[in-house]
Amino acid sequence: MPSSTRKGALKDPELADLFFKDDPEEVFCDLHEIGHGSFGAVYFARNSYSNEVVAIKKMSYNGKQTTEKWQDIIKEVKFLEQLRHPNTIEYKGCYLKDNTAWLVMEYCLGSASDLLEVHKKPLQEVEIAAITHGALLGLAYLHSHNMIHRDVKAGNILLTEPGLVKLADFGSASIASPANSFVGTPYWSVPTILKVDLYHGKSRMAPEVILAMDEGQYEGKVDIWSLGITCIELAERKPPLFNMNAMSALYHIAQNDSPTLQSNEWSDPFRSFVDYCLLKIPQDRLSSGELLRHDFVRRERPPRVLTELIQRTKDAVRELDNLQYRKMKKILYQEKHNGPMGESQEEEEESEQASCKMNSLGSNHSIPSTSVSTGSQSSSINSMQEVLDESCSDMTMMHHDYDSTLESSAHTKKDHGYNWDDGVKRDHRPELRPASSDKSQAHNYRHNNFSTIKSASLVTKQIHEHEQENELREQMSGYKRMRRQHQKQLIALENKLKAEMDEHRLKLQKEVETQANNAYIELEKLAKRHTVHCDKEMKMTSADEKKFQQQIVAQQKKELTTFLDNQKKQYKLCKEKIKEEMNEDHHTPKKEKQERLSKHKENLQHSQAEEEAHLLGQQRVFYDRNCRGFKRKVMIKRHEFEQEQIREELNKKKTQKEMEHAMLIRHDESTQELEYRQLKTLQKLRMDLIRLQHQTELENQIEYNNRRERELHRKHVLELRQQPKNLKAMELQIKKQFQDTCKVQTKQYKALRHHQMEVTPKSEHKTVLKALKEEQTRKLAILAEQYEQSINEMMASQALRLDEAQEAECQALRQQLQQEMELLNAYQSKIKMQTEAQHDREQQKLEQKVSLRRAHLEQKIEEELASLQKERTERIKHLLDRQEREIDTFDMESLRLGFGNLGALDPPKDDYR
Repeated sequence: MPSSTRKGALKDPELADLFFKDDPEEVFCDLHEIGHGSFGAVYFARNSYSNEVVAIKKMSYNGKQTTEKWQDIIKEVKFLEQLRHPNTIEYKGCYLKDNTAWLVMEYCLGSASDLLEVHKKPLQEVEIAAITHGALLGLAYLHSHNMIHRDVKAGNILLTEPGLVKLADFGSASIASPANSFVGTPYWSVPTILKVDLYHGKSRMAPEVILAMDEGQYEGKVDIWSLGITCIELAERKPPLFNMNAMSALYHIAQNDSPTLQSNEWSDPFRSFVDYCLLKIPQDRLSSGELLRHDFVRRERPPRVLTELIQRTKDAVRELDNLQYRKMKKILYQEKHNGPMGESQEEEEESEQASCKMNSLGSNHSIPSTSVSTGSQSSSINSMQEVLDESCSDMTMMHHDYDSTLESSAHTKKDHGYNWDDGVKRDHRPELRPASSDKSQAHNYRHNNFSTIKSASLVTKQIHEHEQENELREQMSGYKRMRRQHQKQLIALENKLKAEMDEHRLKLQKEVETQANNAYIELEKLAKRHTVHCDKEMKMTSADEKKFQQQIVAQQKKELTTFLDNQKKQYKLCKEKIKEEMNEDHHTPKKEKQERLSKHKENLQHSQAEEEAHLLGQQRVFYDRNCRGFKRKVMIKRHEFEQEQIREELNKKKTQKEMEHAMLIRHDESTQELEYRQLKTLQKLRMDLIRLQHQTELENQIEYNNRRERELHRKHVLELRQQPKNLKAMELQIKKQFQDTCKVQTKQYKALRHHQMEVTPKSEHKTVLKALKEEQTRKLAILAEQYEQSINEMMASQALRLDEAQEAECQALRQQLQQEMELLNAYQSKIKMQTEAQHDREQQKLEQKVSLRRAHLEQKIEEELASLQKERTERIKHLLDRQEREIDTFDMESLRLGFGNLGALDPPKDDYR
């Protein structure tokens, strides 16, 4: 495990900077427990060096889920370090000691929830507006920095001495917005997050939070929903669905309409404000900035409305603590001087305690209504009895030290989910001083600045609730853990499938690139081969041309030699013939013969020279014409070679393009197959997780039902056990009434006897007394019969009443549990239907995606084939046009040179288009 994630590991410098190195036990003193929740305990403390009063939240990262707890601590510390706003709790630092983090913050008097607990009635609308305005300012600051609180409720809205509203408890907060975690407190939650705190209320969750695991992400508007639920809580003392099981409340929020204010006494702006906060569609819900402009928070209100409320609450807390003090003082005084209380006194006290318990349950915002709280009196009695065992001499001191005694007695108790270590080694009993130390004690009390709006009984109640609700807390913690684990599994699978798809696409891309490179290399080789072939053909053509020219020259030379030889022979023959003719002519003078012979020679030589010149001219023309014709043939052959090369190149490109298209189709089919397989895998895992989640929810509900039935059974058994005692008390009451009646009748009998003795003669006294005695006996017998009948009727009626009440409770519980089970089944059916619909949408979306991609691919193939055909046509046309121009130019030049139409005997051309 990396050092940054290992519990308490501070090797990472960035992580080490989050914590102070000092020993918190030396830095802070006078610790008093002032709150208790699922995370552990919060203490009032004083800085030993600066005398500054602070609040310390102790969080252990020992035991189960150590790494998870450590990560939560780091996340909360990092979040608190970023807060700089008057309406958010001021963070002062964090210390580590014995696997426990000491989170130090500014001290506040208490929460808005404490106001409801103390006054036992809703707040006034102007007070709700002031608290809401302060909370909105804090939320607007968070949302402007892309932060989400995710656990807004009355218990997390704190008040300071000057009446400033502070947002606190950022253990569920998220720095990233949007988020998709399943956290929050159920009853205050939007239908989209879940971090269940069963001890400070129920679902404030927004709908999009409860469904976050199934539908996606949510943003800061989840806090707006929670704020709306908090407004209802402040106006009605309890959030909606409070009497419902926490899990059932989640299911209810996710699928039913938004809650509203029930009473008609509230103003229209307040109703409008709550309605805007509780719009189910997040996009329709107003933001924190927009709500700050709402009439409900903008309208005028007394400037000291919160300070006056705080002062009234502090006075009420003081009265409550004084009342508790007087009760304990009376009990302890009676135990000291009179011994154990009589039976009737015990019954009175038990009745008083039962009444207190009912009041406690009636105002409880921490546990479901069926949970049983031990109350605050028993803890107080035990605590004060321990003091009495040591000394009873100072009763006045107990009033001043009552809070510290109560907190000290509970200070050593351990949380079932976390080990909350006090860390302060001190005696858990109050220091006993003489009565004269009242002033110094009060001075020390003021010196510590321990001012609060939370009564001691409320703190004790929270501690007892925390201990008693461990089973339910563990169940909800396990459910949260399961949802987070499911989310991690889905994210891990999605990442795995994404990596697989990326690898697949990379492989296909490499194959395409390899294909393109191979095609390019093949075309390069073809072009080189064509170039080499062209060079070879040019050389061969040049050699053939020279050879052809040499052949013509040799032939013409031979013809010229033959022609000259023939001319010489003709010349000799002509010369001899002329000589013979001249020899036969004897009449012509010799000189004349010589002249005529010379003239014949000149004519013959001239004629032969002309014939030779004519032959040479013909040979030159023949040579030039044949060379010209040879060049034309070479040109035509070169054109045919160029056509063959371009045809080969274009055919090669066409073959490569067809191979590329076949490969793309194969790639598309393989990608399609992979996409369908991945979607099937993801949907299968999602359905498996949903089935597991639904099974867990059903098991939790069944376990919850069994627990409720067991609790009710225990309650009924206790009532049955207590019934004889109650019947005995009622029997004693009837007996007392009978005794009083008997006394009255006895007095009446004595008076009547005295009167009869006075008015009756003495001789009849015996008879009269006997008659009066018989009458008295008869009346007493009738009275005894009435007494027995009253006892029997009372016994029967009480037994029947108890049976009927218990049966009614059982029936009501069965109906409630049946409704919750039906609600769970409906919720699970809805989730299953939504998931199946989502899967159908995903399948259709994938089919559309695949179909569209295939259509684009086919269109691309058609376009590329058309482009290739167009290129083929254009290149061949361009080549033929160029070749035709070359031949035309060559023929025109040949005509100009007088060679005539050299292409008349050319073979017909093939159309290479």
